[in-house]
Amino acid sequence: TCPPRSVCMWRSCLRLRGRGHYLLNRPPSDPIISASPGPSPQPPVRTYAPPTERKRFYQNVSITQGEGGFEINLDHRKLKTPQAKLFTVPNEALAIAVATEWDSQQDTIKFYTMHLTTLCNTSLDNPTQRNKDQLIQAAVKFLDTDTLCYRVEEPETLVELQKNEWDPIIEWAEKRYGVKIGSSTSIMGPSIPAQTREVLTSHLASYSMWALQGIEFVVAQLKSMVLTLGLIDLHLTVEQAVLLSRLEEEYQIQKWGNIEWAHDYELQELRARTAAGTLFIHLCSESSTVKHKLLQE
Repeated sequence: TCPPRSVCMWRSCLRLRGRGHYLLNRPPSDPIISASPGPSPQPPVRTYAPPTERKRFYQNVSITQGEGGFEINLDHRKLKTPQAKLFTVPNEALAIAVATEWDSQQDTIKFYTMHLTTLCNTSLDNPTQRNKDQLIQAAVKFLDTDTLCYRVEEPETLVELQKNEWDPIIEWAEKRYGVKIGSSTSIMGPSIPAQTREVLTSHLASYSMWALQGIEFVVAQLKSMVLTLGLIDLHLTVEQAVLLSRLEEEYQIQKWGNIEWAHDYELQELRARTAAGTLFIHLCSESSTVKHKLLQE
């Protein structure tokens, strides 16, 4: 039988994330303080600056169930957050995914590939000290600058491309949530009705604090709340959402060419982050445990 969709997404994320090398401009933090990385720098959403790499210091990775949830063990050492809190996740599915990130590291731990660990650290430490309402408002505010809502007036070929590719997604979202979003060629963007904000605010309120951290992360990657909703509802795949978010860039590349390695790296890195964020959202909604046989698949 086919494994659960979340497991397939997890595998996709693992395949994608190994293809890029995200270099931070900031110096690495002290590796002795914490064995766990903080969130990848995506300002203003992220505030931690994890070390880029360090030598792998453990042999085995395992998970155990504690009073507060599931914990990650590196040999006999409990994983901690950057603020030295016990790294504890709410369900077994997410614990397995995080453990896999650590277990898949080779001789060198590449923290910039560990997006699930990063998102868990953000959820546990809450470095920006925001409550649930603030997280929801931050996500909804992205509607004001949503990529899909801003249209060009020329050239005609790009105008037509945006209409053909973006309009169906906006129409789907409007029908799915019973709202009006629209688009505009004005630099100010479309005027989003208050009712639309209220409906989406109410919808996001059904998610946990952890899932909301993931939603904000994905929105920041795609620069689109509409595309993020399409991903969450499984209306779009990660590949489709990323391509749609980069429609104008891809158009310019087709017309003028590109530096191949730079384009490929950027595309794969964006796919990896988006896949990890989407997976995180779905795993944070899991309530049941995962059969151990999945670890052998």
